[in-house]
Amino acid sequence: MKISFKYIAYFLLFIFGLNMVLTSCTSDLEVTPKDDDEFLSDSFFKDPSSYKQGLAKLYAGLYVGGNDGDGIADIAGIGGDFSSYLRLLFAMQEFTTDEAIVSWGDDGLPALNFQTWSTNNQFLYGLYSRAFYHISIANEFLRQTTDEKLAERGVDASLKSEITTFRAEARFLRAFSYYNLMDLFGNVPIITEKDPVGFFYPEQKARAEVFAFIESELKDLDKSLAASRANEYGRIDKTAAKFLLAQIYLNAKVYSGTAKNDEAIAACNDVINSAYSFADVPYRYLFAADNNVNGAQNEFIFPVINDGNAIRATGGGMSFILHASIGGTMDAATQGMDGGWSGIRTRKEFVQLFPDENATGDVRGTFYTNGQTLDIANVGAFSNGYAVTKYTNVNSDGSAAQRNDIPDTDFPMFRLSDAYLMYAEATLRGASNGNIETALGYVNKIRKRANATSISTSDLTLDFILAERARELFWECHRRTDLIRFDKFTGSSKLWQWKGGIQNGTSTQSYRDIMPIPSTTIQANPTLKQNPGYN
Repeated sequence: MKISFKYIAYFLLFIFGLNMVLTSCTSDLEVTPKDDDEFLSDSFFKDPSSYKQGLAKLYAGLYVGGNDGDGIADIAGIGGDFSSYLRLLFAMQEFTTDEAIVSWGDDGLPALNFQTWSTNNQFLYGLYSRAFYHISIANEFLRQTTDEKLAERGVDASLKSEITTFRAEARFLRAFSYYNLMDLFGNVPIITEKDPVGFFYPEQKARAEVFAFIESELKDLDKSLAASRANEYGRIDKTAAKFLLAQIYLNAKVYSGTAKNDEAIAACNDVINSAYSFADVPYRYLFAADNNVNGAQNEFIFPVINDGNAIRATGGGMSFILHASIGGTMDAATQGMDGGWSGIRTRKEFVQLFPDENATGDVRGTFYTNGQTLDIANVGAFSNGYAVTKYTNVNSDGSAAQRNDIPDTDFPMFRLSDAYLMYAEATLRGASNGNIETALGYVNKIRKRANATSISTSDLTLDFILAERARELFWECHRRTDLIRFDKFTGSSKLWQWKGGIQNGTSTQSYRDIMPIPSTTIQANPTLKQNPGYN
């Protein structure tokens, strides 16, 4: 068992309000109480313990698709298993790239594999809706925790102080959702707790305006978030806000048209010099079932916590990633699981980023090759493409996790190693406050843990950094964003098998660097304008 906060997050059975601002984005996503165990906000917050439970709902929403796990979904039109935030984000960031391919033929998945998606793709609709649902929950939490509301309820000074931190975490999680919306969809509405509850058409904002809003929020949160590593494991602190700032600054040229590499270095320095530390443990420990206690947690700035007993969601989060990556002749028990779904493998071009296929020259190359072909002739056959064994539901000492149907393994959304690589990249992109020798030291520290050969300054190029980010951070929901920043996601400068729907890969249209606003969303809010290139 991990922390009590996780149990609060899962067993919470309520939804805030009747018709929150999400209804203004799409009319079929109304949020309403579903049974007698769920309460309206004003009634719910009469209990002092409810404030932490309300915050826990936000964290739980990163893993589960509904209040009972996979069952009754938060979002209409897509199942609770398919609409898990982490599962959808993984699909967008990985299936669309050289790092992963999925064999299933569910409507919308082949289009992600091939970069041929349309405006009616159900997984795009799912992530757009999930992110705005998350924003709606955060907004309502902020409405219900104002000084005026707390005074009306007679909340004491000690709890009020704690709620100040809760509010900062809710704002961060809202900013995180806006970051994903900005990254994927570009121009999106900005809705805050100051907007009315109920149906209205929110104004669509330019991507640069969304960037400025996120930047402003993250800077302001430095005053109210918990100090670095002073919060419960799994909850946000000041360093997480600095990390997300570093991410948006590194991608600022894409999002706003203006490079901010100096700002990226400054934010990376804040992260690197924080209370988090590089995990001096074997690389595999970072993705084991006990990665919250085996030393890996020292570099986990923002983990999505999982627990086989507490979080009973079979189709979401790490349960999806682990189950779906097991198939063929693989022994599910070796991965600590009860079986596999024969879904996700990787593509040849990603395997070729490593010195070999058996993790000899780089322990991060964790491929399962028995009965698998390197080339993918048939996307629908799990045996085509090497399987990946990066994540396991086995403790680092080899002992069993709590159970084998739902894993304990936490997902590392932000970790310190990424800040090292962001620092190196921003330095190579010309940051005046970056130091190439410092950058080289960071990269070689990562490579030493991987038992990979050290590099020299002449090796440290932008192309090397892109490849090293893949080797260090694959299947951690970064690849699509990275490839776009390097201008290698669409077009022909980087090809991989089945890009464009052709086995050997082909060029795709540059407008696909931004996903389309889902057609269902535009039908519900006709003031929204579709992104260029999509009908």
